[in-house]
Amino acid sequence: MSPTLRSAAGSDVGRRRSMNQDSAAISPRLLAVADGMGGHAHGEVASSVAVSALLDLDARLRGMDLDEVDLLAALDEAIADAAARLTELSEHNPELRGTGTTVVAFLVHGTRIGVAHIGDSRAYLLRDGELHRLTRDHTLVQSLLDEGRISPEEAATHPRRSWLIRTLQEGTPAEPDLFPVDGLIGDRYLVCSDGVTAVLGDSQLKEVLAEIEEPVDVVARLIELANEGGGPDNITCVVADLVDETPQPDDAPVVVGAAHSHDA
Repeated sequence: MSPTLRSAAGSDVGRRRSMNQDSAAISPRLLAVADGMGGHAHGEVASSVAVSALLDLDARLRGMDLDEVDLLAALDEAIADAAARLTELSEHNPELRGTGTTVVAFLVHGTRIGVAHIGDSRAYLLRDGELHRLTRDHTLVQSLLDEGRISPEEAATHPRRSWLIRTLQEGTPAEPDLFPVDGLIGDRYLVCSDGVTAVLGDSQLKEVLAEIEEPVDVVARLIELANEGGGPDNITCVVADLVDETPQPDDAPVVVGAAHSHDA
């Protein structure tokens, strides 16, 4: 018996978009969500590239003893690799210039967790019945909120609340937030694109995370609720429980969304 993740991932195009530009992946070590942007088809390229770089990191770590691995350094390197890949792609295809993506990624070894975050996709922790947001949005509205220039109520309905001030983008050095989380058995983690959080408030997230037992059922319910709320954007979420049990066989990662369609 040892601390291990029991996780599930799901992605849906939503009610108003014609294609899914979100990507996500899970493995025994990795949780990742990326929400691409940059015009028709280009956003899905960016999110797929980001998740592919993280999956390559996951493959390198498979079977390794991670006790001595610096989880944050490994994530930082993978994010930088993703930015370099996007830059190279844009050099060969000028239409991809300006393409970018959000990223939230967890790299997990036992109760040691490293988190990388850039953009407005989010990570949450449900611990002892309390919901904690682990990430801070890289948006204009969040900056105004931090500076005390607008109230939380104004932020919730601000016409520019989706304006990003930092993304993983071609031609630009990656600058993710990197921080550790000390996991506890019984923790539940949610990583999601803003297609979830633009519709569902923290109280709704807490209720679903706390009341539904299996991660796969939580994912399905969050997607259902986001669609019932109008589904204005692609909807992608990963739910993972930190449990103390015999680890499952180290099978191939599960990939959903745009990265799945690209066979990342």
